[in-house]
Amino acid sequence: MMQKYLWIQIFVLLSSFSFSVETDYASIFSFGDSFSDTGNIVLIYGPARTDLVMTKPPYGMTFFDHPSGRLSDGRLIIDFIAEALGLPLLPPSFAANRSFEHGANFATAGGTALDRAFFVANNFTVMSPFNISLGDQLGWLDGMKPSLCGCKPGGCEGYFSESLFFVGELGWNDYSAVLLAGRGVDEARSLTPRVVGTIRAATQKLIDGGARTVFVSGITPMGCSSANLVLFAGSSEADYEPDTGCLRSLNLLSMEHNRQLRHALAQLGGARIIYGDFYTPLVELAATPRRFGEPRHSSDLRAN
Repeated sequence: MMQKYLWIQIFVLLSSFSFSVETDYASIFSFGDSFSDTGNIVLIYGPARTDLVMTKPPYGMTFFDHPSGRLSDGRLIIDFIAEALGLPLLPPSFAANRSFEHGANFATAGGTALDRAFFVANNFTVMSPFNISLGDQLGWLDGMKPSLCGCKPGGCEGYFSESLFFVGELGWNDYSAVLLAGRGVDEARSLTPRVVGTIRAATQKLIDGGARTVFVSGITPMGCSSANLVLFAGSSEADYEPDTGCLRSLNLLSMEHNRQLRHALAQLGGARIIYGDFYTPLVELAATPRRFGEPRHSSDLRAN
C-alpha cells in the first residue's frame, strides 16, 4: 500500500509545485535518500554486489523497461520535477562519463541527515557501510564544483542562482536506525532537534554557496509504512489511528519532525525556500482511500 500512497503524493506535490516555482532553471541538484536516489547506491556498491533488489525486475519496469538503480518500478519525485521543468532526468553523481551540465543527483539510498559515525558511536543500527549522509553529499558537491562552474560567469554563485536545489525526505533513516536498534520511539524523537538542525545548516550552506531556490521536504507518515506496520506492530487497538489504521506513535514522530523542520526553515533568509509536505497526502489517502480509487481494507494497512 505504501507504494500506492507514494504515487498519489507525487501527483499532489507536483500539482502544487508547478504553480509555485518558475520554469527557467538551468539545472537541478538533489540530495536525500532512496526517495530520490537515481542510482548512486548501486554505483557505490559496484558490480560485485549482486543482491541489491533495485538491480533486478520488477524495479524500473513500468517506465525504463529495465532496472534503473531507483527503488521504484518507475520514476521518482525528482524525475517528475525535472520533466516538469523541461530538464533531463538527473544522473547520479557517481555516474562515469555523464554530463552534469543540467545538474547532478547526490541522493543515496539509506542516506541520513546525521553522519554515520554518530550512529556507530551510539550503537544504533547502521543503515549503510558507506559514508552517505547529507554532510557527505554536500562534500561531493564541493568536489564537483571546479568542473561544474569553474569557467562560468560569476563562478558557482552565478551558476547556482539559476539552479533548483532539492533536499529530500531526510530523517526517516535517522529515526529508523534508532527504532531498529530497539531503542524506542521516545529515543528516536529525542534526535529530532539534531536531525532538523543538520538539515537547516545544510540548507543554509547551499544558500551561502549561491542557491536562490531550495526545496526541502518533510518526511512521510512513518506509521503508515507497510514495513513499519509489520516490524513495530502494536499490541492493542489504541496503538493505531482509528481513521487510517497507521501506527499512532510513529506518525506523531513524523509530525513532530515536520513541525520542527518548518519552523527551522522559516528562520532562514536570502533565498526562496519551498517546504514539501510529504505527510498530508498520504494520511489523506490512508483515511479516505475511496477518494483515490482504492478500496479500504484494514488488512492492506496493517499486514500487507
